[in-house]
Amino acid sequence: QVQLVESGGGLVQPGGSLRLSCAASGSIFSINVMAWYRQAPGKQRELVAAITSGTNTNYANSVKGRFTISKDNAKNTVYLQMNSLEPEDTAVYYCNADISSYSSGSYTYWGQGTQVNVSS
Repeated sequence: QVQLVESGGGLVQPGGSLRLSCAASGSIFSINVMAWYRQAPGKQRELVAAITSGTNTNYANSVKGRFTISKDNAKNTVYLQMNSLEPEDTAVYYCNADISSYSSGSYTYWGQGTQVNVSS
């Protein structure tokens, strides 16, 4: 069974920084894409950033130049470095990954979410 465990959320003032981490564990054969989504109250979940197995990256326009997605293949971990945070970045951030496992084929997995609050 595959699990995604996130960490790193919290409260930060506008202009501050946070780093989110998401570690995948379990019977993993390969990880194809890892991504971060977020969902603010009353809004739909949206893609924030994604990184492929070949390290190609994709960002939402609203975070370009402020957020950086990266990964450590040896640790099956994806990171989201968030700089110059704005109140509009307040949301629950979810890790997402397309993973092929030894036991159950290829599926899309979600983490439990981590809250990010940007407020003075």
